[in-house]
Amino acid sequence: MSLKIAVIGAGAWGTALAISASRHAAGHRVQLWTRDAAAANAMQSQRSNQRYLPDVDFPQALQCTSSPNSELATWAATQDLIVIGTPMSALRGMLVNLKEIQVPVAWLCKGFEAASETVLSGGMPHEVCQQVAPKLKSGALSGPSFALEVARAQPTALVAASAHASVQQILVDAFHSPSLRVYANEDIVGVEVGGAVKNVLAIATGLSDGLNLGLNARAALITRGLSEMTRLGVALGAKAETFMGLSGLGDLVLTATGDLSRNRKVGLLLAQGMDLQQAVQSLGHVAEGVYSARTVVKRAQALGVDMPISQGVLALLEGKLKPAEAVAALMGRGAKDEN
Repeated sequence: MSLKIAVIGAGAWGTALAISASRHAAGHRVQLWTRDAAAANAMQSQRSNQRYLPDVDFPQALQCTSSPNSELATWAATQDLIVIGTPMSALRGMLVNLKEIQVPVAWLCKGFEAASETVLSGGMPHEVCQQVAPKLKSGALSGPSFALEVARAQPTALVAASAHASVQQILVDAFHSPSLRVYANEDIVGVEVGGAVKNVLAIATGLSDGLNLGLNARAALITRGLSEMTRLGVALGAKAETFMGLSGLGDLVLTATGDLSRNRKVGLLLAQGMDLQQAVQSLGHVAEGVYSARTVVKRAQALGVDMPISQGVLALLEGKLKPAEAVAALMGRGAKDEN
């Protein structure tokens, strides 16, 4: 079945999924939207996203567009599926714009919303949606995936998570292909906790690798990090088995070990002696773990969940511990039963 798909946000990940959907055998009509009209015109004429994925050509079925925010909802209402590819920080505003449409909406961002003057405590994407657009039929597309590999049609598996079976199904119809497998999952809490916490844990493994602590240390951090992630998720109402799947273990392993991981790169740069500002500026992209760490720890503490690795990462990011001190604090913890 051919679908009209709109991807909002022309960063690396939004662009990669728009490219993937445009290649689909069903013949989807895909539009990639950006608020920057000049950028949309440049991508349309160059047939590529030179800023984020310069080496990948756009399929003929992919068109680029732009419009004022005031006209976004009217345009979105003519589509069959809306995919929000903005960073977490822009999700709330985008959902407010789209809150009255009848079209299914899915987001790609992973993390917790940072607290601000207007937001008292950070929420996961589905919690933000419940607050500002409760009538939307919505969900998340998540899992272990680097944008460049998806754009190149390298084998990838994702999870379509939603409380609405119809949203799960349209995401499968939109993106499932020979190079991109999409699995349905109703546990959106578990899928989003995995997507948020793995970014924080990837900073820890990047730090470990940057300090040349060895493969034993990396394996320990990933394994104990998975335990942290699962404890928080279950406390928030997720299913424990979700964390053994693509959006839990799968995404954690990829982000903690992959050379394309921005969050892992932050840890590597901190280990080299950069301060946080220098590390983030050198990336040129958003590293969600930097912005999610405080909220992850805050929500864990409110629920009485022990997350020592995440706490160590937060102390490092806030400048309270140096890299070697953060490792020493973790290794100096008292012995305890594994389970």
